[in-house]
Amino acid sequence: MASQREARPVVVVTGIGMVTALGVDVASSWDRMLEGKDGARPVDLFATEGCRCRSAAQAALPPLPSLAPPELRKLPRASRLAIPAAREALAQAGLLAADQRARLPQMPLCLATTEGGMEFGERFLEELLAGRKGRLQWVGRYQPHQQAIDLQRAFGLRGRSVVIANSCSSGADALGYAAQMIWSGEAACVLAGGFEALAETVFVGFDSLRILTTDRCAPFDRGRTGLLLGEGAAFLILESLEHASGRHARPLCRITGYGQATDLHHLTQPAPDGSALCRAIESALAQAKVEPETIGYLNAHGTGTSLNDESEARAYSRFFGVGWQIPRMSSVKAMIGHTLGAAGAIEAVFSILALQTGRLPPQWNSVSPLPEVEQALVRPGESPRPLSHVMSANVGFGGSNSTLVFSSHG
Repeated sequence: MASQREARPVVVVTGIGMVTALGVDVASSWDRMLEGKDGARPVDLFATEGCRCRSAAQAALPPLPSLAPPELRKLPRASRLAIPAAREALAQAGLLAADQRARLPQMPLCLATTEGGMEFGERFLEELLAGRKGRLQWVGRYQPHQQAIDLQRAFGLRGRSVVIANSCSSGADALGYAAQMIWSGEAACVLAGGFEALAETVFVGFDSLRILTTDRCAPFDRGRTGLLLGEGAAFLILESLEHASGRHARPLCRITGYGQATDLHHLTQPAPDGSALCRAIESALAQAKVEPETIGYLNAHGTGTSLNDESEARAYSRFFGVGWQIPRMSSVKAMIGHTLGAAGAIEAVFSILALQTGRLPPQWNSVSPLPEVEQALVRPGESPRPLSHVMSANVGFGGSNSTLVFSSHG
């Protein structure tokens, strides 16, 4: 067993792509995050009359010039976010041919979402409630695997597809599962990521729980008032180093650790002591074979809600020590909102960009931080620093906790 662990393939990231409320690609989303641009805006996708909150981090749909208008109308909003993000990742990895088809058609897909194409299901229900005959194709396109089909059609992919719906840790779990496929020898290259589109049912549901903020989202601030819902997509190309070297691809970084733990505390509330998150962090670090003090940046889940931020802050203080300053920490949800099933994938991209550039996303909107994390929060204007390892953490409903470790390459 020891020799097998030592011989496991090195997993590298060779391409990243992203669509958020801040931009239609990686560069624009990253630049605006560092500038402190707020992605919140009034929702115009559905009626919000009667809701406490009427804003969200709504994304602009990137153009898809290769598709005719009738084809575009058949695509759920989630697919219109996912396809451009996947295309950007494939292109950076050198896996997109001139005809926009993938160069590795047998490449597996590992995807994450919690909603799928929910707006089509909502439309079908609205038709029925209005006494009209709903279109059955809307029901079919509501299924979460519809985005897998749309991605396969867009890029000519014929490999297996896996859809992970594990609440707000889904995106991290999809990347972790994809890495495990490569570590185990099951695959040599995987297109992995997450996507989420704003939907009325989810928005109204969160609003009825009274956890959406009517102010600015302020993770880890003592005066935080709730989360900002968001939407977007992010995809990564994960492959074995041997496979990447064989096609002369340039690795952006390595994925070295993945940890997952469940606290079994409550359906929607995290365990107050953050013990499961600590176990997930410990597991990821052990797999990565790195010490806690070598993690230079931690992308926290940080929703801006009362219970999540307190539990997370306790977990980090418990794990890294009272008054900890390393790793530096922030939550990008202040600007892009909580993208649910896509969060782990989108935040992994931001973590990789921090690793590559040494620039850390500041903790925007936190004026009076919680004492457990105050010394660690990234402040605007901090100078870039060399980083060897970064971590991204996600916490989801049902007590799911997942962490990823990314390490520099070369």
